[in-house]
Amino acid sequence: VLGIESDASLAEIKTAFRQKASLFHPDKNASQDAPEKFREIKQAYDTLSVEAKRSAYDENRRRNLLDNPIQTAREIWKNYIEGVLQ
Repeated sequence: VLGIESDASLAEIKTAFRQKASLFHPDKNASQDAPEKFREIKQAYDTLSVEAKRSAYDENRRRNLLDNPIQTAREIWKNYIEGVLQ
């Protein structure tokens, strides 16, 4: 959602959040999907900016990859294609 690497520092997370939030803030973006995108960006920042939440998120990602690799590969591919097409 924030477009950052999995090992991004807190400073990189904050920078990415500020950039994305300014693009999709409902007061600045009249698009119908802007409020939903803004909520997703805020939720991502809230999760990644707190060390305990980030650790839980990373652990969940690792577990999902191991438990259901086919579904995880599909989600990665879908998100990759959506990112390329946008």
